[in-house]
Amino acid sequence: MLTAIRDWIMCCLANGKTANSIGPVDSTETSDGYNFVEVKPGRVLRIRHILPARSVTESPVELSQSTGKGLVHCKRKITVYRNGQLVIENQGDVVRSEILHCQNGNTEPSSTVELELSDFTSTSATCNGTTTTPGAKEANAGKRHKRKPKRTVMIDCMKKITSCKCTHSDVVLFFIHGVGGSLDIWKEQMDFFSKLGYEVVAADLAGHGCSSAPQIAAAYTFYALAEDMRSIFKRYAKKRNILIGHSYGVSFCTFLAHEYPDQVHKVVMINGGGPTALEPSLCSIFNLPSCVLHCLSPCLAWSFLKAGFARQGAKEKQLLKEGNAFNVSPFVLRAMMSGQYWPEGDEVYHAELTVPILLVHGMHDKFVPVEEDQRMAEILLISFLKIIEEGSHMVMMECPETVNTLLHEFFLWEPDITPNDQSETEVPENK
Repeated sequence: MLTAIRDWIMCCLANGKTANSIGPVDSTETSDGYNFVEVKPGRVLRIRHILPARSVTESPVELSQSTGKGLVHCKRKITVYRNGQLVIENQGDVVRSEILHCQNGNTEPSSTVELELSDFTSTSATCNGTTTTPGAKEANAGKRHKRKPKRTVMIDCMKKITSCKCTHSDVVLFFIHGVGGSLDIWKEQMDFFSKLGYEVVAADLAGHGCSSAPQIAAAYTFYALAEDMRSIFKRYAKKRNILIGHSYGVSFCTFLAHEYPDQVHKVVMINGGGPTALEPSLCSIFNLPSCVLHCLSPCLAWSFLKAGFARQGAKEKQLLKEGNAFNVSPFVLRAMMSGQYWPEGDEVYHAELTVPILLVHGMHDKFVPVEEDQRMAEILLISFLKIIEEGSHMVMMECPETVNTLLHEFFLWEPDITPNDQSETEVPENK
């Protein structure tokens, strides 16, 4: 039994191929630092867990208790009207900074945001103001006085946001990839932050990389994958945890931040798109019959990846050639696309988050329009949007130095306000 498991693991690591099934195993560690964790019977995920040796300093949470530094009063009223209008009123501390960049430059935060639910065409996305079409605001305002709201959500809590330094033993970084990828897409980030002294955890989703690949579509629904990520999070999480997600992986970060608001300290969303509920596309090419998809899969996969790299460099081409970062079967790819059903993850769900969130967008992304990340910045309570002009969908691989610096500054960021202090907060700009 152990010999079979060892052979399967070594085969995966040597060839980058995904096995279809594996025997039960709780946790197996290889000599090169990879763990294989069984989250459910027969469902095994490959994990990269780096626990560096470092000198530990005093916890910043304890140091700031007496002064109240980093305390943010998260208070907002979220109202949904029957005509499809969403009104968000921020009534607590305002947390914005110079890290918030849009195409039109920096903007000042707004205390009230009005949006049409899941309607990008009727709104003009900005970084903060009202986004209803001309004349619609006055009309909707009149209707709101006459009609009762369909749903009202009140948020009122104190959030302690502290700097997360590499010397703090209670900080863990979790990296979550998207459809078709693997934990290898985070190689530059894992190397960079582990060398600084951060504890790092990254996982291959089921059917990806060297994780097991069950031959049943139900194994790749959003809820099945989210439970996998919950198991990994509960296994490695400490007091302060930072989630970094890319594309579809952003949805799992949002899920965990909503489920564990006291443990998730900060979140980074890279090319994740807008705050809309997930539904599989009816006209998606991945809904073709399996035999057709299997025949076209090599061309489709290459076209998919090539479109993601708007400005491919030698590093990206070599990674694609090696086949380590992108290795997924046609069945898994189709099941992943069809399984993206998450009706709970709508605008209100995202608006309820009180964790600070950094949005990173590659300007040349052909999959996610910049307007979607701008809309996400409007919905979230504490959010900072950074657009990288040289990047595309795989910006963390194309511009690793820029992304690493930006993420590190966000990890170290701490709001310099105390309760009842409404002043703005400065965050160092990416240099």
